[in-house]
Amino acid sequence: MLQVLSSAWALLLGMGLLMIGNGMQGTLLGIRGALEDFSTFQMSIVMSCYFVGFLGGSRMAPGMIRRVGHVRVFAALASLISAVMILYPTFPNIVMWSLGRILIGFCFSAVYVTAESWLNNAATNENRGQALSLYMIVQTLGIVISQALLLTADPSGYVLFVIPSVLVSLAITPILLSISPTPAFDTTKPMSLRELLGFSPLGCVGMFLMGGIFSAQFGMASVYGAEAGLSVAQISTFVATFFVGAVMLQYPIGWISDRMDRRALVVVVSAIGAAGSAVGMLLGHQFIMLLVSAFVVGGMANPLYSLLIAHTNDFLEHEDMAAASGGMIFINGLGAILGPVITGWMMGTSLGPGGFYLFTGILFVILAFYAAYRSARGAVIPVEDKGSYVPISAAATGVALEYAQELAIEADQENENAA
Repeated sequence: MLQVLSSAWALLLGMGLLMIGNGMQGTLLGIRGALEDFSTFQMSIVMSCYFVGFLGGSRMAPGMIRRVGHVRVFAALASLISAVMILYPTFPNIVMWSLGRILIGFCFSAVYVTAESWLNNAATNENRGQALSLYMIVQTLGIVISQALLLTADPSGYVLFVIPSVLVSLAITPILLSISPTPAFDTTKPMSLRELLGFSPLGCVGMFLMGGIFSAQFGMASVYGAEAGLSVAQISTFVATFFVGAVMLQYPIGWISDRMDRRALVVVVSAIGAAGSAVGMLLGHQFIMLLVSAFVVGGMANPLYSLLIAHTNDFLEHEDMAAASGGMIFINGLGAILGPVITGWMMGTSLGPGGFYLFTGILFVILAFYAAYRSARGAVIPVEDKGSYVPISAAATGVALEYAQELAIEADQENENAA
């Protein structure tokens, strides 16, 4: 762990600052949108635009990096992110905010691709798993810390937009001053979606549904809070609780998944997520119960992402696992684009804020039933023949997913040698 910190501290610090900035702007827009009298559906379009840009950035970033290099891509896009954050309060209208979210989503995706490939280069075979774990911890801590910073100023003013802009600008400094060498960049040719669907129907359907759940959680939680009449402090606590649940439950669920049938575990975890959504919908007027529901939904949704990847890997040869990562990211991205729009539409009906939890609950239920259906149709894979579970953030790009796939392959090979 210390070796990873000594070789990649600048990159991890920079990514931490970027995540704080990203977490702040996402929640802040939901709060400020309510103050600007934007409708719930209008805000859902704004939030969805981030995932449009994110999907585009993840596909275009490799070409940009090959043309001009990691350093220039990172510096240019981080500067652009900083500028857009300042422009949000200057032009408070839906068109400008939507364009800004597309641009920020694109930039953050490309920055993550750059940072993740850089981190992969800085790690060794011996500490690659620790490096990925540290990266995930930094990502999640950044989002949790960002929610606390929302309490430092009035959301109707400019200060809360200036803070993330400054943090993103500062994030460039440690990375550009680092002496770590920049890596050569290459990506694996992706597997076709038809091939991927043939290998693992549950993996593909699950990744699409998880895209909707995660984007609703990341993009619309603050909009829900504003519509429900929560204070800024309550909204920031509510949003942070999703990610606290993700961190605390990721590893226990991963440990269980390596010891039982993963399709059965998908059914159980999805059912618990649906129950958490029901608690939020029925008892959300009690703030403590609202936090309980956020903890459960976040704690189930993020591990499910890693669980579905591990399940898909169970049906792939090692040489196909990296190629499959591009298709899984793309399917997840399509679900992520639709998630906020459908959530916003449901919240704009007579359901009100409860539409947020109804949407996540429906997706969890669909996933649970489909996993049960697939489990009934297929034979159970013996524990000794299963691949390894590797925790990965739902916000990760294809580079980090390929990185996680490499770790899973290494762990499988070690288990085979030990046997």
